[in-house]
Parts: sequence; C-alpha cells; structure tokens
Amino acid sequence: MGLTKRQIKTGLDRVALVEPKVAQALKVYGYPGTRHREKGYATLLRTIVGQQVSVAAANSVWLRLEELLGEGCEPGMLLREDFDALRACGLSRQKQGYARSLAELVVSGEVQLDALPKNDEEAIEYLVQVKGIGRWSAEVYLLFAEGRRDMWPAGDLAVRIGVGTLLGLEERPSEKEVRTLAEPWAPYRGSMALFAWHCYNTPAL
Repeated sequence: MGLTKRQIKTGLDRVALVEPKVAQALKVYGYPGTRHREKGYATLLRTIVGQQVSVAAANSVWLRLEELLGEGCEPGMLLREDFDALRACGLSRQKQGYARSLAELVVSGEVQLDALPKNDEEAIEYLVQVKGIGRWSAEVYLLFAEGRRDMWPAGDLAVRIGVGTLLGLEERPSEKEVRTLAEPWAPYRGSMALFAWHCYNTPAL
C-alpha cells in the first residue's frame, strides 16, 4: 500500500507552494503515478533479489524462485532449499545469505513486518537489522509498502538526478545535498521522491 493519487497530488501541490521550480516542473512533467507493493516478507525479499541488478534481471530471478519455492517464496520453503538450487535461480552466495537471514528472522518472530514502529526513523532502524537491508532498501519499503508520506530515499541515484533536473541544478547533487534540499519539503518528501523518479524516467516535452 503506497501513497494514493490524492496523497501524491496534495503533497506535490503543498511543496509547489514553497518551491516555484517544483510548480514549474509539474507543468512540464505532470504528476507521477502510484507505486504500490504488498506489506511483508515477500516484498522485502524482492528488494534483496533486486539489489544491484536491472529490473528485468530481478524479475527473471524472482520468477525462477517462485517456480522453485511457490508463490511468495515462503520463508520456510526458502530455508529448506540448498545452495545449488537457489544459485540456479540466480541468487549469489551473498544474496542467499541475506535471504536466509530475512527468512530466519521472520520464522523466529524476531522481525514482525506487520508491527513496525510508527516513528519513521525507528522503523528504518528496525528494518536494517535484517542482513542486507540498508537504509535505502528500508526507505523504499516504507514508501511503497506502507505508504509513509515523508520517506526520502536520498541515496537513490535516480532521485538525485531527478532532483537535479527539476531544480535545474548544473551538477548532480550528492546524497547529503539532496537531504538538505528536501528539508523544506517535509512532511511530503515521499511524494517528491515519486516525482523525482518520474522526472528521471520522463523526457521533458
């Protein structure tokens, strides 16, 4: 459950009131669409699968995993499979370690994805205890699966490029610069992240 169309539009309209360049960019690019993911283990596992590979490659690996493990790649099924079977699906040794860590934490109940802390920073800290889940992965999960409206994955390259584009910056901003630039956009930074991706993926008319 990500942000709704109404939440996205409201958020961007509010930011446009304090940032004229966002208002101008909205006229050029239009409003972004929604991005929804299901809450829970499968989405976080897909995040691990998709790290450092293309979307197409990640989707291919996921399909092979579901053929082997069943829909959703249930944690118990994953833990019962051996290294070679998972490797044949496209999971490297490192990603297998991450996937098994997640599955073990879910099976043991140490990580309960349906009861994350309400505070955003505390929720991020909770998620990064999973091996292989860094701040970016946690922020993207909280934005796309939980619809937390102020998530700001400033470490994302496309977000940084998109911000540079919509603000008309001469050089690509760093993660630190993007975090600073976005401070006045709170509590609507989730909508701005979606808009930055939208600007990155949409040629200007």
